[in-house]
Amino acid sequence: MNRPEQIASSELILNDDGSIYHLALKPGQIATTIITVGDPERVMDVAKHFDSIDVEVQRREFKTITGTYKDKRLTVISTGIGTDNIDIVFNELDALVNIDFENRTIKPDFTALTFIRIGTSGAIQPEILVNSLLISETAVGFDNLLHFYANTDFLDMAFSEALKKHTAWSSKKSEPYVVQGDQGLISHFNTEDFVKGVTATNVGFYGPQGRKLRLGVQDEQLNNKLQSFTFRQQRITNLEMETSGIYGMANLLGHRAISLNAILANRANGTFSNSPKKTVNLLIEKTLTKLVTLK
Repeated sequence: MNRPEQIASSELILNDDGSIYHLALKPGQIATTIITVGDPERVMDVAKHFDSIDVEVQRREFKTITGTYKDKRLTVISTGIGTDNIDIVFNELDALVNIDFENRTIKPDFTALTFIRIGTSGAIQPEILVNSLLISETAVGFDNLLHFYANTDFLDMAFSEALKKHTAWSSKKSEPYVVQGDQGLISHFNTEDFVKGVTATNVGFYGPQGRKLRLGVQDEQLNNKLQSFTFRQQRITNLEMETSGIYGMANLLGHRAISLNAILANRANGTFSNSPKKTVNLLIEKTLTKLVTLK
């Protein structure tokens, strides 16, 4: 019988205490249901609802708390901003449950994780109200993360090709990719509290989302083009910076994921929430309530 191939120390990097390199977490310190947030301060906004806390770790922008909420073990972790951080967080969380750190080998029995993103976003369709809550059914990635991985047959190439044609997409930019959220999770969270939409994930907050302060942008009509685009009766509804990476990495690693968005801005109307903290807290409370009954 062949021995499992060992993963080199340059690839699976562990700290002196045996924790994974960036997250500083050890096996056993995370739940199989994981809430991701961007802002480290939002981790406690979620965890303050927990009945008990047994793990609290922070390194860099990655803050993690694991505890129990109504008899359900949950982990909440901050990813920071952007899909580059999603690549780190998802690979290292997966390693914590699916790699034997002592032997540096992949475990024979796979452990599936469930990811729920609680994030903020800006709508580009005028009828989507500020302070509303949105489920990302589909993510369009304007980042290039998924292009570095193999086995991406799950990507919706027809959607991305239609979008490129509609927007006259510049060849200097990364090829857009399109990936679906987990249908089971979408069905579970699909209540009258949420609208559903297609979320575009951008590589920045200003120029990549069409914001101009002192700098011009390559395509001043891009947001208008995204707003007017339709494919299979779907429209792009909102912009943010992590969802495509979350959906893509979950698919690649065999996990399931959903992105839940607090709509704080409406770019089409030029409006911003006058109560952003209240809206985010509402999303947190509704998410935790739904997680209690999630299988």
